[in-house]
Amino acid sequence: MRVLIVGVGYVGLPLGAELVRQGHEVYGLRRSISAHEGMRNSGILPLTADIARAETLATLPNDFDWVINCAATGGGGVGDYRQLYLQGTRNLIAWLAPHFVRRPSARYVYTSSTGVYGQNDGSVVEESSPTEPASESTQVLAETERVLLAVAREQNFPAMILRASGIYGPDRGYLLRQFLSGEARIEGDGSRFLNMIHRDDLIGAITAAFERGRPGEIYNATDDEPVSQLAFFTWLATRLGQPLPPVSTASPDTSRRRGLTSKRISNRKLRTELGLELKYPTFREGYAAEIAALGIA
Repeated sequence: MRVLIVGVGYVGLPLGAELVRQGHEVYGLRRSISAHEGMRNSGILPLTADIARAETLATLPNDFDWVINCAATGGGGVGDYRQLYLQGTRNLIAWLAPHFVRRPSARYVYTSSTGVYGQNDGSVVEESSPTEPASESTQVLAETERVLLAVAREQNFPAMILRASGIYGPDRGYLLRQFLSGEARIEGDGSRFLNMIHRDDLIGAITAAFERGRPGEIYNATDDEPVSQLAFFTWLATRLGQPLPPVSTASPDTSRRRGLTSKRISNRKLRTELGLELKYPTFREGYAAEIAALGIA
């Protein structure tokens, strides 16, 4: 297949390398040329454009079979979210649609976030559950999803949505870094649920969506076991032979861009419809691998 990866970063670069290994012709789209060398080293053909500016896409090839939009703001406020995710998605649709909707093999995958679920009661959340996020940033993500679902329904645009939980993996693990630096805190009784997915399993989910996903569908990309904050840090402390983080009696940090929630995300649809077998079915396997890679236990 001829594949385009929009946003060749933490997820996109190893995804591209894996697709190249499988024999696909892979192109990578970034806003600057700074990542071109890394892409070439992975066998990815680099393209340069800013998806928030439609005119920069106009001169690029658009005859792709598979497209994944995993671009990330890397910070910024609501305005940055609106430009990259919402306007960027609209620009990609307009640019791709004339050829894309006529290709039987065409698939478009967008990596959204489980942050679009606003539930805070520890309930089990599936793809059909309400999406009523509290933060402005996640409201933009939910609006972007609605744009994609509308064009899938009304224009036969072959879009699918992967709602990813908190991504961790090599060189990335906020909770582990917090624990190792002594900055981690248990919020109250530690009952708030965390949902995670290892980067390698997200890559597997994207590939499975290309191969077996159904346009117009949403899939939760998360591992098998939501875990309470207390249970997670108890496991980590035991594994590393260190004390538990102290308890914080202060109000939880609600300033996070994607809000603060407590819910248990189900991956049943991901596993049954896409047939994905996770390399790291729970945080235990995933973080054990990261701890071993760091040589700290």
